[in-house]
Amino acid sequence: MKKFLFSLAALAAAMTATFADEGMWLPSLIGSRIDDMKAKGFELTAEDIYSVNQAALKDAIVLFGRGCSGELVSAEGLLLTNHHCGYGQIQYHSSVEHDYLTNGFWAMNRSEELPNPGLTVSFLQRMEDVTARIEAGESAEAIVEEAKEGGKYAASVESLYYNNKFYLFVYQVYRDIRLVGAPPSSIGKFGGDTDNWMWPRHTGDFSVFRIYADKNNQPADYSADNVPYTPKRHFTISTKGAAEGDFTFVYGFPGTTREYVTSDFVDYTLNHSNPAKIHLRTLRLDIISAAQEADVATRIMYASKHANIANAWKKWQGESLGLARRHTVEKKLAYEARFDAWAKGTEYEGVLDKLHAKYAELLPYAITRDYYNEAIYAIELVGFAGRPKRLTEANYKDYSPAIDKKIAVEMLREFGENVKAEFIPEWYSAKLAECGSVEAFVEWLFANSRLASKDAFMSALAGGYDFSTDPAVEMRAAFDKVARESVGANYTALNSDITALYNIYMRGQMAFEPERAFYPDANLTLRVAYGSVAGYEAADGIYHKPYTTLDGIIEKDNPEIYDYDIPQSLRDIYASKDYGRWGVELNGHYTIPVAFLAKNHTTGGNSGSPILNGRGELLGINFDRTWLSTMSDLDYDPDICRNISVDIRYVLFVIDKIGGAGYLIDEMTLN
Repeated sequence: MKKFLFSLAALAAAMTATFADEGMWLPSLIGSRIDDMKAKGFELTAEDIYSVNQAALKDAIVLFGRGCSGELVSAEGLLLTNHHCGYGQIQYHSSVEHDYLTNGFWAMNRSEELPNPGLTVSFLQRMEDVTARIEAGESAEAIVEEAKEGGKYAASVESLYYNNKFYLFVYQVYRDIRLVGAPPSSIGKFGGDTDNWMWPRHTGDFSVFRIYADKNNQPADYSADNVPYTPKRHFTISTKGAAEGDFTFVYGFPGTTREYVTSDFVDYTLNHSNPAKIHLRTLRLDIISAAQEADVATRIMYASKHANIANAWKKWQGESLGLARRHTVEKKLAYEARFDAWAKGTEYEGVLDKLHAKYAELLPYAITRDYYNEAIYAIELVGFAGRPKRLTEANYKDYSPAIDKKIAVEMLREFGENVKAEFIPEWYSAKLAECGSVEAFVEWLFANSRLASKDAFMSALAGGYDFSTDPAVEMRAAFDKVARESVGANYTALNSDITALYNIYMRGQMAFEPERAFYPDANLTLRVAYGSVAGYEAADGIYHKPYTTLDGIIEKDNPEIYDYDIPQSLRDIYASKDYGRWGVELNGHYTIPVAFLAKNHTTGGNSGSPILNGRGELLGINFDRTWLSTMSDLDYDPDICRNISVDIRYVLFVIDKIGGAGYLIDEMTLN
């Protein structure tokens, strides 16, 4: 591996510069930010945030499943995350007879807590800079294998700053995670897709789980003999809240950001990728929504799928609006012009020209790849065909062939109209010509594939059917071949070239702006982001306050609309003002706080992250961003980018007064 063309000292200096409320900082290097954090209201030390020698705040945080965060709130393994993070598990346990999505679920003792096969939580044990080891020629695989200690831990080596730095992350993974409580969806998903990514927000987006371990407090598969996990640290809960201007920080696992890309990537996102993906998902959502409205069982069956499709669909819309409003493409072009002028005569001269050229080559493959992922592979039958030998009867629990057929027709039609002929498999073109239309092809496919229904699949499995001859498997193989050889190979090769150029451009940016704070892009590793509670000016003359209350829920309450039909118990409590110890005086009004805004830089993966005050006490659970904030994955704007959290006092209120599970609060440490 070639030597770095900039010193690590220069990198450290760049990381200490301050940009207002922007950044996702590595906990092990948080010492470089402590002075700024303390100036804004932080009262603890860097060692309190991250330590390998003593229990620290990091030990109360988990990677929940494969893409959310969570936090420990008791000495008995009690864990909070978002309702939408636990949605798949809640739906898994739901049926028409036990509709936990609609009615909520509360275990009233440990024996009623529900196991969740396949769900894990991961605690970060340590992170370590292994750049020197990688540079010296040691392989990432060897470093990871050593860190696993014979299977005791999970580990990975992740690149930062486009392969200019490498860090080892070591985790302990717990496998027995049980559902303890979830509010009704009319609280946990209040507002549904309409309110998603919006402000003001009134969603009680939380769910409660418990981690179990063996009798030695070590990870174990589910067993009735397992006991609640005893954490090294759990959060104290603040019942005092935070006022506008107060310091907060978010501690969790942000997924993906690309703050240092060129104008080419932003232009592709804004003008090519997002419009296509939004359109394709709109078609799918329309089909699913119509089926859900017509049948209660289908509503439950497709609840999680609908939510998953809609989440990114709406996010992309807000991202595009934010990028256009922020003029990010033009801003990037202006920056690149300044960089080019500075780079003349240096080792960085010409790197942008090479990047622009590579992106131009990549464009047709990137567009085609989007259509493969969002059209072809969005057909569930095609998904089944990719793993026929691993399918089980359970895979059909939440599947409707009738819905999938309608989606297949729309997706194949869009694919044919927008993808170049050279990227369409010959097998499909021939079958389409033989059938005469997309509709006829889909009818033939679903009529003849043994994967298209549970009964047909189970019969084929019992009869020793050769699935390699199944038309859906043949279709999948034909599309996979083109996706892999004609599209994927070129896409991967060009992206490899682009990454290599970014390695140079990243170092160039650091040399060009030595006083700028260069935090590493998010990659689902543990990070700290900090910023104050703050409202924002949404439009000329419109200022959004940084908090919402129960009064706003009552204003939106509508029994005629599923997502706004709150439990009658909540209406009754509001009418009597029987808020118990959770009621507060807010602007001279007795109410319950529900959600609040802050300037913390967050992204996907931060869902479920704890939002903490300057003393490290839990104020709430991060669950979203405002709509125009979604462009912060590419371009953070401190004037308008806000993360949204459910106020922990609303969480406690719902557990106590709606769920009747106040015994859970007795486990917690309140301040």
